[in-house]
Amino acid sequence: MTFAEWLLSLKDRTVAIVGIGVSNTPLIRLLTDHGVHVTACDRASREQFQNDELLAELDARGVELRMGDTYLDDLNQDYIFRSPGIRPDIPAFEAAKARGSVITSEMEVFCQVCPCKMIAVTGSDGKTTTTTMIAKLLEAEGHTVHLGGNIGHPLLAETGDMKPEDLVVLELSSFQLMTMRTSPQIAVITNLAPNHLDMHKGMEEYVAAKENIYLWQDKAGKLVLNHDNEITRSFAAKAKGSVTWFARCSSIDHGVTLEGETIVVKGVRPVLPTEEILLPGVHNWENYMAAIAAVDGLVSDETIRSFAGTFGGVEHRIELVRELDGVRYYNDSIASSPSRTEAGLRSFDQKVILIAGGYDKHLDYTPLGLEIVTHVKALILTGATAPKIRAATEQAPGYDPEHLPIYDGLDFEGALLQARSIARPGDIVILSPASASFDQFKNFMVRGNTFKALVHRLPEL
Repeated sequence: MTFAEWLLSLKDRTVAIVGIGVSNTPLIRLLTDHGVHVTACDRASREQFQNDELLAELDARGVELRMGDTYLDDLNQDYIFRSPGIRPDIPAFEAAKARGSVITSEMEVFCQVCPCKMIAVTGSDGKTTTTTMIAKLLEAEGHTVHLGGNIGHPLLAETGDMKPEDLVVLELSSFQLMTMRTSPQIAVITNLAPNHLDMHKGMEEYVAAKENIYLWQDKAGKLVLNHDNEITRSFAAKAKGSVTWFARCSSIDHGVTLEGETIVVKGVRPVLPTEEILLPGVHNWENYMAAIAAVDGLVSDETIRSFAGTFGGVEHRIELVRELDGVRYYNDSIASSPSRTEAGLRSFDQKVILIAGGYDKHLDYTPLGLEIVTHVKALILTGATAPKIRAATEQAPGYDPEHLPIYDGLDFEGALLQARSIARPGDIVILSPASASFDQFKNFMVRGNTFKALVHRLPEL
């Protein structure tokens, strides 16, 4: 089905959009521009909703608004678009399906009508950086690229402007993939570890959602997998198309590997010396390996090397905010799981002052405790997960309270002020929460921007 055919199919149909947020607002505008009757539903009441201008615009467009506690009552529209953060099997959706409604999402429809080749990335860690690398490498080679998905930019409303020769690069979350029945031509899975277990019923469901990124490929599809990760390694047996491995630690005779300190393709083609990579941390070597595997044949080795020497990373991912009185402050707000924080801590060749804690996704912090003991000189905790991170650290082998003080019971700003008070010239202070943001912030970006604003307000001593 083409994009135009899809829009035509909605003529005289009713549509409900559940969640008036980043991914769905352009969709509401698209549909109302084409004469579709839209009901927009949101858990927040009019009084609680924080964008009066948007509500006024929706009123002017003739959108029927259902807001507040009853926002899911009596869903009976022909098509219901869910926000990625809402499970597809909630009772209101199940009841609507029984009445004949089709439950879908902006991303599902986009993948069905996209007119050009898609490259999509998922995983527990590194997917935002890897997705950005792939898009920027393709752009540097001269391709027209449309970047979107979980990275914060919905694409369905822009489909009419895309050309068959363009390339689409997507970051896909497990929430977006749960009900996906279309796979991209090139699928990348960076790694898998327990994550989002507050949303998913268990690790099995989380893994099954991630697998939808490749299970609907045909024989022409390409699947890029991390050979070092036991879970992703097992996916190769189910792949319908070709499999390309990348491996930093394990020994394989094909794919993208690390030979000494050089990233090599198929064992014979040296592509990128790691010393030429501007981004710190061996986890970013792995991100480059995944990206190189994805763009092999589309981007030259010369372009890859030139890009790696200048790419400073993604905002909120080990982002240098400021150097003040000899102390460097880093924003790693995107680290919303223990494994991401572990990777961030390993990026530095010295012990750091760590600010961590946030919303509880019901993850195991035991491995993080050991990394904190190894890589942290002072631990400052805030948010709902503070007790879990403290317990994991105190129970880790080698923990010594005299050499690793722990400060908790602090609000977000208080945590930064505590870090400032104990930091000395040459120290590194990093916000790497190992937790989601939702106990205090709308998302990790708001958390990171708040941190950066607070750091920039710190006066010189």
